[in-house]
Amino acid sequence: MDERLSDVKERAARLGGDAVVVVNEQNIVMGLLRAKELQQDGNLTIEKAMRPGPSTFRPYVSAKEMADFMVEHNLDCSPITTSDGKLVGLLYQADAARG
Repeated sequence: MDERLSDVKERAARLGGDAVVVVNEQNIVMGLLRAKELQQDGNLTIEKAMRPGPSTFRPYVSAKEMADFMVEHNLDCSPITTSDGKLVGLLYQADAARG
């Protein structure tokens, strides 16, 4: 949470990502950095830059249901979590639409 946004953005770019899920030590989702947040001042901490409490899906939700929700709410991506908030993965709208 105290890491500089510029450091996170650099790592995401190296990995080819345009979104970053922020998790705590227990892998619980704390926030999300989408493209818009990643464009902010690089000296901001992740805690200041992230969107806290992002919408998430459970692994059992159908791809169609997730895609429809993401389109309706204009979300380019959304974390997939367990019922206790642990990160399973990050789903992009384009991938959900194909599923």
